Formats: sequence, structure tokens, C-alpha cells
Amino acid sequence: MSTVVDDTAAAEFHAFFERHYAELSTLAYLLTGEADTADDLASDALLAMWRHWDRVRAADHPVAYARGVVANLVRSRIRSAVRERRRISLFWSQRPEGFDGPDVPVVLDVRAALGRLPFRRRACVVLRYAMDLSERDTALTLGISVGTVKSQSSRGMAELQRLLGTGAAEAGIHAKVAVGRMEKRC
Repeated sequence: MSTVVDDTAAAEFHAFFERHYAELSTLAYLLTGEADTADDLASDALLAMWRHWDRVRAADHPVAYARGVVANLVRSRIRSAVRERRRISLFWSQRPEGFDGPDVPVVLDVRAALGRLPFRRRACVVLRYAMDLSERDTALTLGISVGTVKSQSSRGMAELQRLLGTGAAEAGIHAKVAVGRMEKRC
């Protein structure tokens, strides 16, 4: 009997994986700006979910839980990177970072502007406008209130509009999603 239950759980997880991996990877990409890192983070999130699949599949919103796991992994990755950069800067001079290949200028501008936002504000903007999640789903994903999502999204978009110019922020985020999806396919 437990083999049937194990097989059912495995089949449910496999279906969940197939249905949501690309979305989770895209979310991670939009939060980090790095395709390889995004795939790793999405895989790590799904591995963590598999380890606790009985609890996850019993949750009211397993996809929101998965998005929250990705957001938390991204946050940890960013914090680790910041700590590492600080350590490196003690020993080496700063060199300007280059880009691996050609990219759409508006995407670069949006990526830079998003990088200047605090993590929660950036996450709210990406989830709301790039991933087209509702305020409620964004709140579930990040484990915050709907009111916080509204205020952080509003402040984030205002900051992006200040950095990019009026109207460019939302258009740029949608362009970033399109380019991000194209990059993920290649």
C-alpha cells in the first residue's frame, strides 16, 4: 500500500515539476538576472519541495509556496554574493563588470534599475508586473500582507519611473520578460 502512495506522490510531484519549473526559473532569472543561476535556484527550490512534498501538496497554495522558496533562495544568494564582494574588495581592486553578449538596451536599463531597488520592492515589482501575479498571489509568495505588496509595488514602480523615465518602467519590465524567455530557450 505504501508503494502506491509513494508512486502517487512521485507522480503528483512530477506533474507539479513539469507544470511549474519554467515559471520558477523565470522568476529566479528576473530576480537575479543570471540564467544559469536561475536554473540552479529553481532546481534547488523544487528539490526542497520534494523533501517535504507531503506537507507541500497539502498546502492551500503549493505554487505560492514554491515561489516563496525561490524568492528566499534568491535572497540568500544575493546576501552571499554581497558578503563575497565585500571580502574580495578588501584584497582586489574593483573592475568594471562586462556582459557576456549582446542584449537589448532597454533590458539592460531595467535590469540595472531593478538591481538598485531593495529586494522586497524588486520582488513585488517583478512578481506583479513581470510575472503578472495578483496582489494576493504576490503576498502569498513573499509571506507578506496585501497592503505591503501594494505599497512596495507602488514605491518600486515610482522608483523605476524615476530611474528610467515615465512609461519606460512598465514597458521595460515586459521587454525584460520577453528577452528573458528568449534567453531561457537558447
